[in-house]
Amino acid sequence: MQFAPLFPIFYRILQPSFPNCLWRGNSQTKAIALTFDDGPHPQYTPEVLAVLDRYNITASFFWLGVCVNRSPAIAKAVSDRGHWIGLHGYDHRSFPMLSLNDLKETLEKTQAVIYNACNLQPEQVRDVRPPNGLFTPATLKLFFQWNYRPVMWSVVPEDWVRPGVTTVIERIMQQVKNGSIIVLHDGACGGQDVAATIQILIPQLLQQGYEFVSIDNLWQQVKSVPKNK
Repeated sequence: MQFAPLFPIFYRILQPSFPNCLWRGNSQTKAIALTFDDGPHPQYTPEVLAVLDRYNITASFFWLGVCVNRSPAIAKAVSDRGHWIGLHGYDHRSFPMLSLNDLKETLEKTQAVIYNACNLQPEQVRDVRPPNGLFTPATLKLFFQWNYRPVMWSVVPEDWVRPGVTTVIERIMQQVKNGSIIVLHDGACGGQDVAATIQILIPQLLQQGYEFVSIDNLWQQVKSVPKNK
C-alpha cells in the first residue's frame, strides 16, 4: 500500500502542532529546498551530483552515518560543492524507539563520521531529519536541549517505493508551492530513479520561477517573518 495521498494530510495536521520544526520556508517567496535522505550512496549520489552540477543547483542531504563511513569520498564531494548537510541518524533506526543515550549517540556518531570525511565541525551539522519522519514531543525537547534543529518536509512523493519517475514528478508538481521542502532519496531505496527524476523535475521547477536554496536558507527565512505567515 502506498501512502503518498496521505502525506499532505499529515503535513496539514502536524505542521501547526509542532511549529518549532522546519516544515517549509517563507510562503511569500519562490524559494524551495530540494533534499535527499539516506545517502551517501556509491552510485546514486554521484548521479545526483552530476545533475545538480549541470543546473548549478544547491541541495541539502540528510545522511546516515553508516553510509558516510562506507563512502567518505562521495560525502566529501557533496560537501565540497557547497551542498547543505544534515543528520538522519547513524543507521535509520526510528528515534522514538531509542533510549536517551542511544539517541544522543546516533547523532553524535554521525556528526563524527561527517567530520572525518568532510572536516565539517559538529556545530556546522546540526539539522536533523528523523528517519521515517517519526518523532515525539520528548524527542524534540532533546533536540533543542542538545542544540539540534529539527527539519521535516512539505512535499513527500514517496519515491522510495519506486512508483515510477513520471508519478514522482507529477506528485511533486501538484504539491509544490513557495517555501516547499521536497524529500527525495539517494539511498538504497529510491535512489535507482532519483537522478532521472531530478533531471526532468529541476527544469520544470526553474521554468515556474522557483529558486533552489539550502535548508539553512529556509531557516533564515522563517526567522525573519511573523509566526502567523
